[in-house]
Amino acid sequence: MFRTASLSIMLALAGYAAAAWLTHGFQVWTAEGARRLEVALQPVPAPAVGIDGPGIAPQVLSQHLADGQSVTLVDFVYTRCQSVCLSMGSSFQQMQQVLQQRAGKVKLLSISFDGSHDTPGVLQPYASKLSADPALWRFVRVQDQRETQRLLADFQVVVVPDGLGDFQHNAAFLVIDQKGRLVRIFDYAEQQLALDYAQHLSGAAAPLPATSP
Repeated sequence: MFRTASLSIMLALAGYAAAAWLTHGFQVWTAEGARRLEVALQPVPAPAVGIDGPGIAPQVLSQHLADGQSVTLVDFVYTRCQSVCLSMGSSFQQMQQVLQQRAGKVKLLSISFDGSHDTPGVLQPYASKLSADPALWRFVRVQDQRETQRLLADFQVVVVPDGLGDFQHNAAFLVIDQKGRLVRIFDYAEQQLALDYAQHLSGAAAPLPATSP
């Protein structure tokens, strides 16, 4: 009986230790929560991948983001998407309306991971359909597929082709600081939190949201 009790205690302790390690000390219980916590604790520099888009000459994403002045809210989309991308586009439209009324240094950037299809010529009418103001909201694609995969891996964006030309992908708003580093990730339902945090980071008069991983 004593051996059985001792074994049970050892197994319980091992399970507790494993759970603590897997959940970053019980601070998160999901992979997405772990992703957000890791980014908050250790910002991720944007990789030096090539981009272009309507009104944007070919350049390096990391340099485009690290202008030393602007905080950028980023989402990942593709123009053929008829589901979550439309919801995220609507969220960016609402953010744009707020930013147009406030002087600040927050910009919006939609990055297409379907670069072979979403050329600048395709992105332009897509941006126009969403009434994107180029002064605040730009659209780009990553030109090279291998570099696309590198960017998605660095920012932990999951994109799975369905074999029919569409993709399954996670949706979030990524906050990039003035140094071009991914510093926070917000769920696409946390639109106001994402905008408030970006404005706070940029030095604008916006409240700092209480966030949890």
